[in-house]
Amino acid sequence: MYTNITLSLEQAFNLCQAYTGQHKVRLFSQCWGCLKYSKNNPEKMCFYNPPNNDGCRFVNKLYTSQHSS
Repeated sequence: MYTNITLSLEQAFNLCQAYTGQHKVRLFSQCWGCLKYSKNNPEKMCFYNPPNNDGCRFVNKLYTSQHSS
């Protein structure tokens, strides 16, 4: 996935937590699988894509909505 977004690992993890806090994580959804199999290890989560950490569409969407003015 190519985007113009560059996030630190900490930023991406915080955005992921914010997204999952705002939206119910449905069984067998992308977020459910990501959280279940990564066991909250940021280096195993969907957004992990060094050096940009822009691998999750939900994290990217939340970042874009927060930074568009």
